[in-house]
Amino acid sequence: MSFPDLFPSLFRYKAWADEELHALTARLDGDAHPDKRYLAVRILNHIHVVDRIFAGNLTGRPHGYAGTNTPDTPELADLLAAARETNAWYIGYASGLSDAELAENVDFTFTDGGHGRMSRAEMLMQAITHGGYHRGAVGRVLAECGLQPPRDIYTRFLHDSEPARRLPR
Repeated sequence: MSFPDLFPSLFRYKAWADEELHALTARLDGDAHPDKRYLAVRILNHIHVVDRIFAGNLTGRPHGYAGTNTPDTPELADLLAAARETNAWYIGYASGLSDAELAENVDFTFTDGGHGRMSRAEMLMQAITHGGYHRGAVGRVLAECGLQPPRDIYTRFLHDSEPARRLPR
């Protein structure tokens, strides 16, 4: 598998993992655990905002964010709809890149005003790893409230989405 093939797979995995985590977060009882539910949604929103920021950086278009989260907390259903749209964008974007485009450096400005330079591949990996890190934090919040977090691992995604990859013993 080449890098141009790997990135779409990683973003399909991210979309799959986001769906599972959003569904489980929706089951978190906001009356019994209002602070924990709020925290979980804030973290999920942060993931989405950073995904949108890097989408803007990748395309050279203004992303419109002044920070890595929004002042207001969206409803979880609205956030899931926005995350689905962003994940679909990343899958499509990553599917059309050549090795040369992945290696291309892009200059951008962080939300704190600092300047950065990363290759497109590095930016895509930022979105993948950043989301995974924070999904783990949400999983911890859910576990503290008695909900078993999903097994958010790439091998599980591959075996669920492509059962032929799971070889018999």
